[in-house]
Amino acid sequence: MEALAFSHLTAVYPESDRPVLRDVSFSLEAGEFAVLCGATGCGKTTLLRFAKRELTPRCTHTGTVTFCGTAVEALEARTAAAQIGFVMQHPEQQIVTDRVWHELAFGLENLGVPQAVIRRRIAEIASYFGMEDWLTKDPASLSGGQKQILNLASVMIMQPALLLLDEPTAQLDPLAAADFLTTLQRLNRDFSVTILLAEHRLGAVIPIADRLLVMENGALTADGSPRSVLEKLPENAPVMAGMPAPVQLFRAVGGSGVCPLSVSDARRTLLPQFRAEIRTLPEPAPRPETEPALAFSGVYFRYQRRAADVLSDLTFSVQTGELYCLIGGNGAGKSTALALASGVLRAYAGTVRVFGKKIADYKQRSLHQGCVTLLPQDVQTVFLKNTVAEELAEIDRDYPAALKDFPFDLSAMLPMHPYDLSGGQQQIAALAKVMLTKPRLLLLDEPTKGLDAQSKKLLADVLYGLTERGVTLLVVTHDIEFAAEHADRCGFLSQGALISSDTPRRFFSENVFYTTAVSRMTRGKYDGAVTVADAVALCKLNGREER
Repeated sequence: MEALAFSHLTAVYPESDRPVLRDVSFSLEAGEFAVLCGATGCGKTTLLRFAKRELTPRCTHTGTVTFCGTAVEALEARTAAAQIGFVMQHPEQQIVTDRVWHELAFGLENLGVPQAVIRRRIAEIASYFGMEDWLTKDPASLSGGQKQILNLASVMIMQPALLLLDEPTAQLDPLAAADFLTTLQRLNRDFSVTILLAEHRLGAVIPIADRLLVMENGALTADGSPRSVLEKLPENAPVMAGMPAPVQLFRAVGGSGVCPLSVSDARRTLLPQFRAEIRTLPEPAPRPETEPALAFSGVYFRYQRRAADVLSDLTFSVQTGELYCLIGGNGAGKSTALALASGVLRAYAGTVRVFGKKIADYKQRSLHQGCVTLLPQDVQTVFLKNTVAEELAEIDRDYPAALKDFPFDLSAMLPMHPYDLSGGQQQIAALAKVMLTKPRLLLLDEPTKGLDAQSKKLLADVLYGLTERGVTLLVVTHDIEFAAEHADRCGFLSQGALISSDTPRRFFSENVFYTTAVSRMTRGKYDGAVTVADAVALCKLNGREER
């Protein structure tokens, strides 16, 4: 039975002559798990919103979208609200009440479900999702992963037949993201819920998906089982760089047999094709020591006088011109550390020094005038104007000249309102704006959020260009692969304290859970391989096993 169908859907936003969707046609059978991928701004979010009547974009469009054979716009209000669930990228944007159990009850109350039924469903869903201990909590006190699980549970309590998800793991740490995706797989398996998931983190979702849909410039360019799509996908396809590490390695070394989709597949079928006489690559030359640009010394911070410490004896430093990536779970204190480094918050004990000077000694606006700039996790907070062009001109009227080396194409975004951009486009526009401030110390909170693999490479080029000019970068990220490939050093923050810090190769090869897919894939075969490039080099150095 056909659960969802798009037929020749084309859409054009107001004041734009370029379609955001171009003649899109495909259908999903009931119970299918489909992954939608493509470059930042290719139309994934717009496509998902057309399947949810209440979120349909205001734009000119042709074509049809049907749910179980009925046009989405013709569905009864109750059916549209309950049978089609939607989980957004930003967890906070979907939470509307002050208690977890209120959030679970909210949708059912609006549907007029009897109280006895609501109580029973809350008890059931809380048990299924392991949320019993959260029920009386304020959602604001939950971690990012818990908030997203709450959003999913709030949708699933209405027992939808179709679940739409727009990059739901974008702001989750690797372990929380894995838990969330495992929960989706259970829902699909246990209840035959049809799932359409837009995602950039393809390593974990492709092995569990039935279908892979690839979009490019608003058009659907590939559709089929993940393995069949990957077999036909050209090497220069924009999405190729974001495919699972086993797929990239298989292609790069000319593996034989069936392309592996998961780490376990690669360990079983791909790596045995290569010898292991050379187990490790030469250690890269150490980065020259420089003076600290940022130094935390015994820093303590809490948000309320009687609350627990968020940062506890935090001590670490970032050298001038260094790209330092700080990782850790949701709620570990990473964003709080950035807020202290930027002067937005003040520690109640310990010292924070910027270029050797205590933050408290920076008077008036001197800390933020060509010195420190923060790109926050919620980039919408940096937007104040009606167009992207006005946003950039607010900082520098001659922004085209100042951004001449900026590798992202901003031309299509300039006339648009920042809130009309996709999540990844907002990230790019906000990055352009903060770069115009010409900081010596740039603090970035989840800068790869919402970006496809190609955009991440361009972002890395931007960051490399800054460090070559002596700019210091402290990057908080959940993107393990990005940190492994591009950081000078990585630090692990847990419960408000720095647990470890080292170069990416040593750091990730010693971690078990907070590590890359390549590290898990090659462990025991090769030592210290943490990126696809590392694994490719070792396979080529060793050559194929003689059969």
